[in-house]
Amino acid sequence: MKKLMMSAAVLALAACADNTADTQTPTAAAAPEAAETAITTTLDYPETVTVDQTDDFFGVSVADPYRWLEDDVRVNEDVATWVDAQNAVTDEYLGTLPNRAAIETRLGQLWDYEKFTLPNREGGKYFFRRNDGLQNQYVYYVQDALDEEPRVLIDPNDWSEDGATALSSTVPSPDGSHVLYAIQDGGTDWRTLKVLNVETGETLEDTIEWVKFSGLAWAPDGSGFFYSRYPAPEEGETFQSLNFDQKLYFHKIGDAQAADTLVFERLDNPEISVRAYVAAQRFLIIAMSKGTDDVYEIAVKDLNDPASEPVMIIEGFENDYIFVGASDRTLFVQTDRNAPRGRIIAIDLDNFAEENWQEIIPQSDNVLVDASIVGGKLVAEYMEDVKSVVRMYELDGTPAGVVDLPGLGSASGFEAAQDESETFYSFSSYNRPTTIYRFDVETGESTVFKQPETPFDPSAYVVSQVFYPSRDGTQIPMFIAHKEGLDISNGAPTLLYGYGGFNISLRPSFSITNFAWMEMGGVFALANLRGGGEYGKEWHDAGRLLEKQNVFDDFITAGEYLIAEGYTSNDQLSIYGRSNGGLLVGTVVNQRPDLFAAALPAVGVMDMLRFDKFTAGRFWTDDYGKPSENEADFRNNYSYSPYHNIQNGTDYPAVLVTTADTDDRVVPGHSFKYIAALQEAETGSAPKLIRIETRAGHGSGKPTEKIIEEYADMWGFIAHHTGLTLPEGYGE
Repeated sequence: MKKLMMSAAVLALAACADNTADTQTPTAAAAPEAAETAITTTLDYPETVTVDQTDDFFGVSVADPYRWLEDDVRVNEDVATWVDAQNAVTDEYLGTLPNRAAIETRLGQLWDYEKFTLPNREGGKYFFRRNDGLQNQYVYYVQDALDEEPRVLIDPNDWSEDGATALSSTVPSPDGSHVLYAIQDGGTDWRTLKVLNVETGETLEDTIEWVKFSGLAWAPDGSGFFYSRYPAPEEGETFQSLNFDQKLYFHKIGDAQAADTLVFERLDNPEISVRAYVAAQRFLIIAMSKGTDDVYEIAVKDLNDPASEPVMIIEGFENDYIFVGASDRTLFVQTDRNAPRGRIIAIDLDNFAEENWQEIIPQSDNVLVDASIVGGKLVAEYMEDVKSVVRMYELDGTPAGVVDLPGLGSASGFEAAQDESETFYSFSSYNRPTTIYRFDVETGESTVFKQPETPFDPSAYVVSQVFYPSRDGTQIPMFIAHKEGLDISNGAPTLLYGYGGFNISLRPSFSITNFAWMEMGGVFALANLRGGGEYGKEWHDAGRLLEKQNVFDDFITAGEYLIAEGYTSNDQLSIYGRSNGGLLVGTVVNQRPDLFAAALPAVGVMDMLRFDKFTAGRFWTDDYGKPSENEADFRNNYSYSPYHNIQNGTDYPAVLVTTADTDDRVVPGHSFKYIAALQEAETGSAPKLIRIETRAGHGSGKPTEKIIEEYADMWGFIAHHTGLTLPEGYGE
């Protein structure tokens, strides 16, 4: 299952976590009024200088007094000084929270168990990652056979003193003799590529720079690999400048990068992204895209004919195409062409016009998430009301059974060579830590391959799925999880999470941090908002562009539902979202400040008029529109942009904004400007703070130590402002 998707917005930092069984009866939180008296610190926010900056949008003059905060903290000393001043105020406040230290201790305890990723088999060897518990970064291993001991190939924990240099992508060569791997430093989206000799453990001299949003694929003979890169940015613009003119190259092992062969480019439009992978060890699939929408143009090159040129087989950026596998010169393709919930078709490369496509698996009532060919069968994963269902088919589309999954949750994986019957998949849910299963396609049998031994009992927690009506009557699914037997007769401190954008589905999965919140005595709720991909293209379309307000309505009505059903009260309700979800939180706080006690907008897109001026922001116009070019988009975005719609003179909940200095996905200037405007406005006595991490980015690659510290701050903040009282002895 290969998906060449530019995911410009990232989901929450989901870490595989566990929880310790709590033998005492869980109780609801103490009244929030009692908690409010615990901290008497008077906040003195740093003074933020304003500038006389206005922009004209279609005759509307829009002030931007904090424009200078958009500058890179590494370049502008005034911004760096402002960051230090904000962090000093925030650190002092967080240090006074009575439960923060205990939460950090307990998070460390919960994190401390062995975790694994899905194995990848190449050349008869098994490659996977493992973390022994509290390692800052996962370690990469190889295992020659399932009954042999694994050995370490790459340990990134020695790469930097602060643990912030991470191992990103890893791609073993077809014969398993080499591994192509990507290095991520300080959380940036930029990658540096290196190659490792598996037998000797030697890292070759080959080094590839300025790689971002790239597919990585070995040539079938292992002589080199395909990758995509951008031109090197100008000095001082590494983390700020827009990304244009991506090109596809081939690197031959042993050569310098300057000698790499240009394989494909789009001279007609520098905004088009170009990425590639190899299907069935024969066909180079070149996917072209313009933004975050899964709509592609496709070219194919037969690698058995080195002299051949790539042939465009699909033109027009209209639909999604995911190449599942091949039989001779016939490609099996997952697409939403004439099937908004997805289907599988076959395309004959010698007769590839659309009228000659053959439907193999028609669209069903559920959303087709992914597919692969394993052991001569098609394995198709579907979402049924957000939960995973996995079905098997013969290559002609004849049903061949269903994979028996362990329960309500999410399955993923099922990667293997087309002729191998052995594959692996992972399964997890809110109360089920990630377990790796080995699956035999011939027998249909699943066996546990790696199951975590956790320092807590996840079975002591219950998960339910409810449906509630949004403002326009649309039924929205929401998962609710908490300790079994939790007393909510008077409501309980509740954390509501959402995203709602970019066709990204929030599926049931295990998170140590969310589990910790439940162990503390809180309720965790996740709403599957419109704008995501939970019900296909129509669900996505209903929550983007001029329909974006539906997402905010869905989230607000989720909070209202939780209160009406007695789970919580507005004095106990906190909200959290990351990236596009940070935009969500910032917007609903402006629209319904009375509904929430605390808010955590993380790495959010807060200026909806200038988001497309930096790094990957130009890709997001598929969901956000083009406010500087289209008047309807401007007026829509201006109506909800968090930075522009703060209600002066209205009491707001407690707000803790989080961002990072090396976030070159959603540049930190979004959060800087937002918190400056929020601190300047009269919004009541509840704190309005920002936490700015150093040597970190949008989320990926962040070391375990930094994650634990960040969530201790966030959970301590919302625990205090929702009145949550920790169980006796918690964190000892």
